[in-house]
Amino acid sequence: MRLIRFEKILLFLVALVVMNLNALHSQTVKDADGNIYMSVNIGKQVWMSENLKTTRFNDGKPIQLVASDKAWKELKTPAYCWYKDDIKNKDVFGALYNWYAVNSGKLCPVGWHVPAITELDELVAFTGGESIAGGKLKEIGLTHWASPNTGADDAYGFTGLPGGYLIDSKGFGNRTISGFFWSSTVYSSTHAAYLKLEYNIAGIVKGNAPKYGGMSVRCVRD
Repeated sequence: MRLIRFEKILLFLVALVVMNLNALHSQTVKDADGNIYMSVNIGKQVWMSENLKTTRFNDGKPIQLVASDKAWKELKTPAYCWYKDDIKNKDVFGALYNWYAVNSGKLCPVGWHVPAITELDELVAFTGGESIAGGKLKEIGLTHWASPNTGADDAYGFTGLPGGYLIDSKGFGNRTISGFFWSSTVYSSTHAAYLKLEYNIAGIVKGNAPKYGGMSVRCVRD
């Protein structure tokens, strides 16, 4: 009987320690609009655990809202939109930004930045490598992801979401299917690198896309 009580007390103490460690490892960050984001420690990095949704740069200047997908291909200046031009997508999926917004260096809150592809590589390596990192980074369940959401266990609290994309003639696509995350790394004069999470694989996909395309952004602490 005493042994059972001791085990219960021990389990309670362990749970309490874990809760305190999680509290120490988590913090909030505010963007220029006043939106507040949770963050999470993953290895030596600290990541936002939500997609960025600011409509202003960290110096307070507004980012251009461009609602027409046909207009995006002509842009060479920073812009954002909501998926399918519906602001109801803001709170869960955040905004879609073109790479020119990323390249401003002012998109994330002060003290944070859009990751280079090498920083995304570090994240992937720490969470198990390219073959399983997608599952470790994806939100659990089918609330936002399409079935089967292969391998998803959100082991590190990154809570990756399928925000979809905006690419000129293709328009909006892949919400619930894919999460595209810009990096700050240039691939060519017209393209930049990204990391993608998919609903039907446990791995991650790296690629490049036209700089005028709209994708999600996750910020990492400086």
